[in-house]
Amino acid sequence: MFVTMMMMDQMLDLPPPLSNEVAMMHHMINGDAPQQVILVQVNPGETFTIRTEDGALQCIQGPAEVPMMSPNGSIPPIHVPPGYISQVLEDNTGVRRVVVTPHSECYPPSYSPALSPSHHIHHPYLTHPHFIPTSHTSYYPPVSPGDMPPHQFYQHRLPPIYPEEIIPLYNVSSFMGHEEYCKPPPKKLKQPVERTGLSQVTSSLSSSYKNTTTCTTTANGYSKSHSSPGGGGGSPGSKRPDRRARGSPKHSDTEPQDLDVDTRRVQAVPSGLDKPQVSKVQSRSALVSWTSVSVLGSSGRVPSCSYELQLKDKGRDGKYKVVYSGEELQYTLTDLRPATDYHVRVSTVCNSVKGPSSDARAFTTHGAPPDTPLPPRLSHRTKSSLTLQWKPPADNGSKITNYVLEWDEGKKNSIFREYYVGHQRHCKVMGLCPAVGYTFRVAALNDIGASGFSTEVVFNTTGSLPQTSLPPRLAQAGPSWVMLEWTRPNSCSVEEVVTYTLEMQDESKGLDFQTVYSGLELNRKVETLKRNAQYKFRLFTCSGEWRSAPSSLLVCKTTPERPGPPVNPAVNAVTYHSFCVTWEPPQDDGGSGDLTYVLEISEGNLEESQWVTLYRGPERKHLCEDLKPGTSYSLRLSCVNVAGQSPCSDDLTVRTHIPPPGRCQPPSIVGNVKHKEMTLQWDGPLYGEESENVEFSLEMCAMEEGSEPTEVYCGSKTECTVGNLLPGTTYRFQVRAANSAGYGPHSECVEISTAAGPPGQCSPPAINVPSHTCADVTWENEVSSGIDISEYRLDWGHDLDSLELVYSGTGTCFQISNLEASTNYCCRLQAVNQAGAGPYSDLVMCRTPAAAPDVVSGFRCIDHPLNLTENEPFSHSTCLALTWDEPHCNGAEISSYSISMGDRIFTTRNVTSHIIRDLLPDSEYSLQIRAENEMGPGPFSQTLTVRTRPLPPSPPRLECAAVGPQSLKLRWGFSSRSLLTDDTSYILQMEDRNQRFVAVYRGSSHTFKLQRLNESSRYRFRIQAVSEAGEGPFSETYTFSTTKSLPQTLKAPRVVQQEGNACEVTWESIPPMRGDRISYVLQVLGGRDSDYKQVYKGDETSFQLSGLQWNTDYRVRVFACRCCVDTLQELCGSFSPSAHFNLRRSDTTLAVEADITRVPMGKTLTDEQFAGLIVFGVAFLSVLMAFLLQLLI
Repeated sequence: MFVTMMMMDQMLDLPPPLSNEVAMMHHMINGDAPQQVILVQVNPGETFTIRTEDGALQCIQGPAEVPMMSPNGSIPPIHVPPGYISQVLEDNTGVRRVVVTPHSECYPPSYSPALSPSHHIHHPYLTHPHFIPTSHTSYYPPVSPGDMPPHQFYQHRLPPIYPEEIIPLYNVSSFMGHEEYCKPPPKKLKQPVERTGLSQVTSSLSSSYKNTTTCTTTANGYSKSHSSPGGGGGSPGSKRPDRRARGSPKHSDTEPQDLDVDTRRVQAVPSGLDKPQVSKVQSRSALVSWTSVSVLGSSGRVPSCSYELQLKDKGRDGKYKVVYSGEELQYTLTDLRPATDYHVRVSTVCNSVKGPSSDARAFTTHGAPPDTPLPPRLSHRTKSSLTLQWKPPADNGSKITNYVLEWDEGKKNSIFREYYVGHQRHCKVMGLCPAVGYTFRVAALNDIGASGFSTEVVFNTTGSLPQTSLPPRLAQAGPSWVMLEWTRPNSCSVEEVVTYTLEMQDESKGLDFQTVYSGLELNRKVETLKRNAQYKFRLFTCSGEWRSAPSSLLVCKTTPERPGPPVNPAVNAVTYHSFCVTWEPPQDDGGSGDLTYVLEISEGNLEESQWVTLYRGPERKHLCEDLKPGTSYSLRLSCVNVAGQSPCSDDLTVRTHIPPPGRCQPPSIVGNVKHKEMTLQWDGPLYGEESENVEFSLEMCAMEEGSEPTEVYCGSKTECTVGNLLPGTTYRFQVRAANSAGYGPHSECVEISTAAGPPGQCSPPAINVPSHTCADVTWENEVSSGIDISEYRLDWGHDLDSLELVYSGTGTCFQISNLEASTNYCCRLQAVNQAGAGPYSDLVMCRTPAAAPDVVSGFRCIDHPLNLTENEPFSHSTCLALTWDEPHCNGAEISSYSISMGDRIFTTRNVTSHIIRDLLPDSEYSLQIRAENEMGPGPFSQTLTVRTRPLPPSPPRLECAAVGPQSLKLRWGFSSRSLLTDDTSYILQMEDRNQRFVAVYRGSSHTFKLQRLNESSRYRFRIQAVSEAGEGPFSETYTFSTTKSLPQTLKAPRVVQQEGNACEVTWESIPPMRGDRISYVLQVLGGRDSDYKQVYKGDETSFQLSGLQWNTDYRVRVFACRCCVDTLQELCGSFSPSAHFNLRRSDTTLAVEADITRVPMGKTLTDEQFAGLIVFGVAFLSVLMAFLLQLLI
């Protein structure tokens, strides 16, 4: 370990700190006294622990150099492990270092042994972090943690006599990592060491110097010997004192051992290494390899070694830095700079002992493309040009030959094009549009390659935004062409020549827009396009001095063509009544992918039959069902798109299979139906080949829900008698045929009833509507089914759900009355006999004709008319607002209403309200109303008697009765137009800040007082009278102003006696009132005077009275005055309470009595206080009278 010291007046050239070095702490520098820098060097693999002033601990990992300050130039006390001492060495440059070595040590050749260990001075040290010991095993190099028990680890203890001390924790043998020293065997200590582990450490440390009387130091390949007169290895002319090192532990073990051991082990020291080899050199990486080192210890086994690889860059600080530490024999250097000279060397570390470094190997990295340049910057711009500049990047060993400037042409589509290539570092981009942003980026090139592009930057040209062209319009489109047209800009004059540029984007060819037309025409036909394809167009408008921005995009499509016929039609899955047809899409779909296929079918001969569309849809297969068995069909296909239908494909013929027997005819009754049996017969199948082995199966099922059919006959005959039936019961019969292929389908079910059933369904009745209020219904007499019909039942209603029985009897007609006009009605008929009721007939519908409207109801007069506009004034004195309910129109829409008022008729539209104007005030009228439609007028309603109101009152005159700084009391009289009734009320409105009038009072009183107003402010008012006749007009606008406020009453002044017969009077201050200055007036009453005299008037809040008489009573009072700036008026407030004082000779201070005379001031009760007082008095009298009455009773 080295502790290097240097005076602060010298220039200290410290190496740059490593990544884990401790930086210089600011509190270590003190410029008041001579200071000295102490460098504590921490080797790799070693640890320092620092104790700060507040007791906190901080660990420092090597390699590091810790600079420290000494305030008085002294060296702090250093505690070392047992068997080691600290020596102070000074080299030729005046730098002093403290070296921790064993008891006998030789000095490095660069150090002069001028200072002896006896010169070690213990002085107080400037307060800085302590170095304290830890339990790190690197104290004892030959001993590993596994060889020493944990309880034998040496624990250092700081002596209490020094406030600041340094305890080095370096591995002592690591000092030999830079230079080798030979140490003679240490002398025997006076006291034996009692710890086994510590003796092993001491013996291992001293065994390196066995049989050595001189010290040979090898540095940089040269050796030099140092000898001392005494034969020892200490400092010249001095002898190491034989004492126990400071901080060594006390000897308390029960097995003491002597430090002089005959058998000593040789310390394992690594030998030198050859130059490392450098290969695979690239521009930013290189592979460094080295050979292993042979190290042999005392036990004959090779210890574990690691290697440190150091790198130096001449272009930087020129210091070696450790870039790798490990056991591998090669390492790949990365993050190197291209075309840079580097030096590498390697050293070995075995058991924390660092060997000498190898010779340095120099190499140079290859060149590389330039670094990515910074984005270009703008130096000048105009409406049509931009001047750009950029800085050259690092060339990485090869001179930059060219720069590439790219731009997006102002299209903002992230597609860049090359604009400039050259060796200049500036470029002027010309021919630009005004007020348009352009994006640029730059890259550099050398002989090796090109750099990456810089970050994109946007610059805008000057000028106003160009006019945007109107987008083109699609006039017409075809399969391979579109006709576009556009409009000339309105801002262009007639003489100005305008050129139009039409650009098109075809997404199938890329995202770039291609110019398809440039000229003076206002239309263009773009040809050679793809059918049913989408294209985007935009338009530029150009003049002699400007070019517009691109217009908005027009997206249009070409039309498709008619497709070809479908190909490869095929039929599969053929059955008796169905087959499946499949096909392939046409070879030419006409440019449209959305096709609709049409499948047509024809039965039998093509010349006699017609084609029927069987399927239309997008699918390419279809299942044809419900076909005839054993029948030939012809099929053909076509497809349809938006352009039309394709030609039909070739005909395809297919024949269905022959099925089992077909459907038989339903069974029928033979003869009369009896009450218990019936005879049925049927015909064979309608189609199919006849066979002799055909059998028939007859099934019967009851009409009850859920009953299962049962077979009642099976044989080859087509007739059968079914017995054991119930009378008056309906049965369901069906028959099917069977052959060798199986059973055929069932025939249609037939329902047959036995005798004595209810009547059948009646014929629909006939309805005749002679008017809108009645209808005549007639029907025919039904034939009886063996039993006479007992009655007919007629149901009538608006719909099926509202049918009600309106007639029951034996007649064949009925008249229905009280019907509504223009209303739908329906009816049905049912016959009944002894066996029961027959089914209902079919519903018969009818509608009554329209009629005149009904009587108008709800005819009334309202106060507030409906849908009144501002242009139509309304007055209850001359107008009547009428409304009514809309009557039933009776099938014809109401066209108008007629209002009768005496001999006058008012006709209105189809509305339910009307206003009659120009009437006399306070007059009575009788009104009637009726509705009219195309059928005629309806009846008049009941008479409505109404009366107009008298004229509303005129507004009274408004006056201001009382004015205050924060209040205004207003009053008004009676109206002059007419006599006002008791129910007349008034509405007083005041204008607010938004110049809107807001009601502040509503009532019948003739006065009103407004509170909480601002002083010296103007307010505008208007008033309106309201009575039963309505609201009268508003009066003219009146303006009233509040007065200014008086200053507030001050508190009693304070009096303080001064020296002699003088005293000082002070009082409280009042801030300025709305910009007006406040002055004060002081009055004094003393002696035999009967009136107060003014002694001061001004802006100050204190005044000194002099020339007062001793033992005389005085009273002082003060009041404030407001000096109005606008009116030059002075408003004075009331007097403050007086302060009494007496000037006496015996006291040094003025005895001011607390007798403050308050002048009684008259106070007028407000209306609210006076009313409260009256209420309180009345309540008191009531309680007193109740109490007296209780006593009397």
